[in-house]
Amino acid sequence: QVQLVESGGGLVQAGGSLRLSCAASGGRTLSTSPVGWFRQAPGKERVLIATISWNGASAYYVDSVKGRFAISRDNAKNTVYLQMNSLKPEDTAVYYCSVDLGSRRYWGQGTQVTVSS
Repeated sequence: QVQLVESGGGLVQAGGSLRLSCAASGGRTLSTSPVGWFRQAPGKERVLIATISWNGASAYYVDSVKGRFAISRDNAKNTVYLQMNSLKPEDTAVYYCSVDLGSRRYWGQGTQVTVSS
């Protein structure tokens, strides 16, 4: 069992930055698992935007955020981050982190990011 809690969302102007955090608790560690960040815009499906390997050595980004977002992790803190720079109105969404542990996928409750033009 693991609980994921996202934080760091908010309202920002286009061109601004935010740093999201995904903290895990509940007795399970994230340190041996890849973690992903997803987002869901109003009226749209939830989509994967970035992943990071268990040790942080490799990362994947969807084209729409490549060069603007950076995923990182601190396994000692059981936390994964998403640094978002040069934000655009189309980045407005609820952002979720997710991890697969065993046969189960865990999700956080999400954090709202709103980018004004």
